[in-house]
This record gives sequence, structure tokens and C-alpha cells, in this order.
Amino acid sequence: MGEGRRSGAATRRPRPALRKRARLGMDSRPEVSYSATQAKNGFGPVLEQAIRGRAIIITKHGSPKAVIISFEEFARLKRAPEAKLNALSREFDELFARMQTPRARAAVDRLFRATPQELGRAAVAAARKRE
Repeated sequence: MGEGRRSGAATRRPRPALRKRARLGMDSRPEVSYSATQAKNGFGPVLEQAIRGRAIIITKHGSPKAVIISFEEFARLKRAPEAKLNALSREFDELFARMQTPRARAAVDRLFRATPQELGRAAVAAARKRE
């Protein structure tokens, strides 16, 4: 490739695939592609470790930069927020159910009908219980 050809590279229009990626808000850097054979030959031992469930940490100058994990581990991590949300939803439902008991409803009714003096006495009593 000659010098003149390289200098014109900055003025060339982006390829259609890069324009589409930019339009979608994706990184405009070109993708890197390896054939399966190239990946297996170059990364085979690393990929085998990841497939067997080990997390592979890629470092640069001693600092972690990337991690390779199995697809199963990726899927599990992706589901983790959903599992936490489901647990919180169950906890909320249990709390709400306890609030709907006749005893809890009667306590709420008493609370809303209480005079300022009764509320004050209740606050002092609660504070003393904490001590």
C-alpha cells in the first residue's frame, strides 16, 4: 500500500456496516472476526478452561482488562437481577399480606384516630423500648 493511498484513508466515507452500527448507537470500531479454526488454534486452551467453568482473567500490564466465561455462567449472571427482583417481590407480598390481617387493620385505624397526645405518648414509649 503506497503513501498516497494511506493519506486518503481519512477522507473515505465509512462503510455501510459501520454507518449502520453508528446509527444504532453501537461502537463504530470495526468488528474483529476469527474463524473457528483460528480461534481454536490460538485460544484453544483458554477456551477449554472457560467451557469447563473457570473464569479466565485477561490482564494487560498486570491489570485485569477482560474476563472470559462460559455461556452457561453468562446466562446465570444475566438471570441474577431477575432472581433478586423475584425475591423482593415475594418479600413485599408477604409484608403486604401481614398488613391486611384484622389485627393490623385495627392498629392502623387506631393510629389514624389517635389524638396528638396519644401519638406523643406512643412515640415516647417506643423510644424507651429501644433503650
